[in-house]
Amino acid sequence: MLFQQSLIADELNIYSARQESLIKPLLDQFTESTDIKVNLVTGKGDALLTRLQSEAMNSPADILLTVDAGRLYRAQQAGVLQTIDSSALNSLVPSHLRSSDDKWIGLSVRARVIVYAKDRVNSNQLSTYEALADPKWKNKICVRSSNNIYNQSMVAGMIASQGMEKTEIWLKGLVGNFARTPAGGDRDQIKAVAAGQCDIAVVNSYYLGRMLTSEDDNQRDAANKVALFWPNQGDRGTHINISGAAITKSAKNPISAKRLLAFLAKDSSQRWYAEKNNEFPVRDNVSISKVLASWGPFTADTLNVTELGRNNSSAIMAMDRAGWK
Repeated sequence: MLFQQSLIADELNIYSARQESLIKPLLDQFTESTDIKVNLVTGKGDALLTRLQSEAMNSPADILLTVDAGRLYRAQQAGVLQTIDSSALNSLVPSHLRSSDDKWIGLSVRARVIVYAKDRVNSNQLSTYEALADPKWKNKICVRSSNNIYNQSMVAGMIASQGMEKTEIWLKGLVGNFARTPAGGDRDQIKAVAAGQCDIAVVNSYYLGRMLTSEDDNQRDAANKVALFWPNQGDRGTHINISGAAITKSAKNPISAKRLLAFLAKDSSQRWYAEKNNEFPVRDNVSISKVLASWGPFTADTLNVTELGRNNSSAIMAMDRAGWK
């Protein structure tokens, strides 16, 4: 979809790496309540960043919506974002879920968790991400490939908290415990555990939530054969990441853009995210869906998510040295 350059304050153009079904209903609500028209272009995160870079100041986009702090940091480093100066947004989004220099904000929280086979693993056998390097898990772990940004951010978070030396040792042990060459997405890892190809997997929690509520019998059956475990509850907490947004440097309507971001961060929008996307709100005082609540409360890592982007290149190199395909 193409749209014309918007030069009026009652219209916004958005580049979104989120599927239309996962964001458009909220955008429609925003338009209904403000009379600000929203034009939406969807695509892959990396492709949208390339487009922003190519268009430079001629870009019609006012807002970039994407997933993972690593991608938002890449956009920041590419120089296509502007500073978001908004006390209202700062009050709605906790500081560790925002860029450390106010270039982007988190709009929902996603946790990277351990799922395990109910019939083969007892939860008391599990504890931390670090413990997944224990030889007892030899040939028992499934995870997607190292080129996946979610895994890169998890390793980047490990580097930030544990340092490179400990992270490298952990990575070698983890890779040595893989049950198979990494392949497929997070749903495929869950299906592999259910099918007995491995005993545990590392996935984003919302994939399990979507499978549990899927209309596909096979997805529901697979999801019901596994359980979720929150790692690192005795120390730094479970690794989290965000879906988030930024105002582009080329934005013609930054004031309206801030209004939209504030709308997406308010309680009713956050509840919608939890219900429809199976992601967690950015604030603890917002209610969540029955599926999310069924997993119980958890302690999340409060590392500023900027570090996930800042350590991305180091994480990729460390994963490569460890042989993570």
